[in-house]
Amino acid sequence: MPRFTTDTMQPLDSALPNPPADRGNPTARRRLLVRVIAIGVLVAAAGACAWALAYPERTPPAVGNIVEQLTGANPHPVHLERPPVAPLSAMAELGKQIFFDQNLSASGKLSCASCHSPAHAYGPPNALPVQFGGPSMTLQGDRPPPSLMYLYRQPNFSIGPDASDADAAVNYAQEAVAASGVARAQKTAGVAPAAPAMVPQGGMFWDGRADTLQAQAFGPLMNPVEMANTSEDDVARKLSASAYRDDFLKLFGPNIFKNQHMLLSEAMFAVARYQVENPTFHPYSSKYDYWLEGRARLTHAEMHGLQLFNDPKKANCAGCHLSKPSPDGLPPMFTDYQYEALGVPRNNKLAANHNSSYYDMGICGPYRTDLSAQTQYCGMFLTPTLRNAATRHVFFHNGVYHTLDDVMKFYNLRDIAPGKIYPHDGQGHVLQYDDLPAKYHANIDKADAPFDRNLGDPPSMTDDDIKDIIAFLNTLTDGYQPNRSTH
Repeated sequence: MPRFTTDTMQPLDSALPNPPADRGNPTARRRLLVRVIAIGVLVAAAGACAWALAYPERTPPAVGNIVEQLTGANPHPVHLERPPVAPLSAMAELGKQIFFDQNLSASGKLSCASCHSPAHAYGPPNALPVQFGGPSMTLQGDRPPPSLMYLYRQPNFSIGPDASDADAAVNYAQEAVAASGVARAQKTAGVAPAAPAMVPQGGMFWDGRADTLQAQAFGPLMNPVEMANTSEDDVARKLSASAYRDDFLKLFGPNIFKNQHMLLSEAMFAVARYQVENPTFHPYSSKYDYWLEGRARLTHAEMHGLQLFNDPKKANCAGCHLSKPSPDGLPPMFTDYQYEALGVPRNNKLAANHNSSYYDMGICGPYRTDLSAQTQYCGMFLTPTLRNAATRHVFFHNGVYHTLDDVMKFYNLRDIAPGKIYPHDGQGHVLQYDDLPAKYHANIDKADAPFDRNLGDPPSMTDDDIKDIIAFLNTLTDGYQPNRSTH
């Protein structure tokens, strides 16, 4: 019996170009049927994509997933709230001059911008594990400078629920004791952020010891291996002799240089204003931001990387590095602002680590001293934002890794193949978690995927998975130019 098309009632084979000569061949008929079905599927998919792009709010999740896979488009675009852009105030302009002033350092060669380069996402401009400073620029630091981008959203350091009286003096030790009996919540991508009842959160630097941009800006001025001023008098004298002295006088009057405390306070406030007002510190201009808004499309590798990033049984990155916009429309910060003990390997290239008895234990010291007795936090460091992570050349608090590939392999192999991550002693034993005293190893995260695996288990990610996750991480780099055709 001849087969007919539905619109013309012509034999189906005659309606196709170059109909096969062996129409009676069952194999040929099956091939033809497969082609027709494939065309139908493609037409249906195209229709679903068109519908989803035109009516995203009425698109079922299953159809949205098809759209993502086939087009790389976000079927549910959102509106992101960005900070307003305006000319810098006189206070911020003063802060800009301070930020780039090398004369404020003991060496005369180091400014804020030296370690927080605008051309490198306000992070270090080189691949050194840590930076050099001091009076002669010969002293090595022991932690890589974090990026200054997006710090305006960083919450204050705290432990446990927010205090009911925001103006009350905070006793972190008491908060730690109150939280000590609360079990640590497991962090799972796609689930609401873990309650901060036990884990500290917020603050600046790797250990959260500064709560404000002013305090963060002042810290390097006095650090002996950074700008290396020996006293506040040193800083005040240099500000008094600066090329922008008249700007201080215009803003604060003739008595500003007679009050050292006020001078330093206003100078650091000016630096903070520069960071808040200058949009280059928080542009939200990554490809992922534009994808969220429906203004860019992800490649297949980037899309797959995003899925793995959010998959609680795979990379589970979003368990700590939250990837969804906030309920009020703020772009995702890719951090939960909490602290983790990850047990990264010791970096023996750091001068401080040449002393075998020295350990950088984050919240427990050496820079913080107020929580040194709270040993349940030893080894914990702040979870950084992953925005612009692909522009960095060093990772973790000790700069032990220099590529995202190495970072992902650490997460993938730390517990299932520790011999590939950590050094061995003279007898061949693996020195796992070698950058933290053994008595604090219980603080290390072993519950959250992919750290929930045991020795010899299969890895949670393949090499191709890791490549795709890194492809996605590259979409978090600011400065992407969206294709206007995708608007």
